Amino acid sequence: MAIALEKIKQTLRTFAEVEARGVSPLYDHLATHAAEDDDVAGLLTGARGGEARGTLLLAVAHRLVQADPIHPLSRYYPSVGGFDGVDGETWPLFRAFLLERADQARELIAARYTQTNEVRRAALVYPAVAAAAKEAGGKIALLEVGCSAGLLLGLDRFAYRYQCDGGEQLVAGPAKAAVGLHCALDLAPGAVLPKLPKKVAVAARLGLDRAPVDLSDEDELAWLEACIWADQVDRIRLLRTAAAEQRKHAPDLHTGDAVDDLAEAAAALPAELPLVVLTSHALAYLGDRRGDFVAEVGRLAGQRPVWWVSQEFYRAGLELVLPGREDLAAGPAGAAGEPQQAVLGLTTWSDGNPAARALARTTPHGQRMTWLG
Repeated sequence: MAIALEKIKQTLRTFAEVEARGVSPLYDHLATHAAEDDDVAGLLTGARGGEARGTLLLAVAHRLVQADPIHPLSRYYPSVGGFDGVDGETWPLFRAFLLERADQARELIAARYTQTNEVRRAALVYPAVAAAAKEAGGKIALLEVGCSAGLLLGLDRFAYRYQCDGGEQLVAGPAKAAVGLHCALDLAPGAVLPKLPKKVAVAARLGLDRAPVDLSDEDELAWLEACIWADQVDRIRLLRTAAAEQRKHAPDLHTGDAVDDLAEAAAALPAELPLVVLTSHALAYLGDRRGDFVAEVGRLAGQRPVWWVSQEFYRAGLELVLPGREDLAAGPAGAAGEPQQAVLGLTTWSDGNPAARALARTTPHGQRMTWLG
């Protein structure tokens, strides 16, 4: 128990320093204090294996604040109308609020996974999916692993606007899309802007997740909202817009394991279509089975044309097929307090061997990408 608690506290500390700092003042503050508090950190000891994360603790707290929006703590939660910045009362109120609801918190922690379905990541992966479709010669089947509610499966129905350094803009997607995404785009030295098609022909789509989210269930949608950081209300608004649009085109979502059930999920998509496998911040949850997942994708590539589009932190994803690229492994907090960057990768297989390309550095939630070319 003591060892587990110390590990949890270190996980909270790392979350504050690596993921929240410079991005979310509220979550940085709360996670930093939780990392030094045995009672609050101890709530995570009941999480399922590998799930004792800062994101889960804060999502549970967010869900409980949603359920009690008149509590004084809510004034620090913009998601429920709060407008106060972090101050000396924030942590004491949070601590008392959560421990008063410790039984509810433990129940949620034991039952839930962190399931952020970040719609803005579609802007990050669209160039790679478009490149795969071009190489495939037209229509593709899209299989998202770790799909949550499957919102990224609708990426061909979104409109995109990439604001480039120097004022130039790239646009793609339907002109009258319900969901419009904006992403800043800059170039690494020597890189040139990608050529983006107006549309990508996704002829079939399917999501695979250990616990897919049914957006017709209001409680499930509320949990997805709770997994979004409470001081980032634009992300919540966008989630609601994308969820409403997705209900009109509900994709097929399968419950299953990312490794054990991958072949079965792929087999449910038309065999004559080239297959694009998509992962976005999913591999970190596989732990030491990441290599098994890549091996499974490689096996699929022995049966049909396969492209793997990965938007993951380098150590969790692209390193498995493109080792030795230390330049892609961003430091703990990036540069000048910026959030740690992930890498957009595109991998194909030939005679059983992976050929991987690093296309861009990306921020975790879709705000910006640096095109590597």
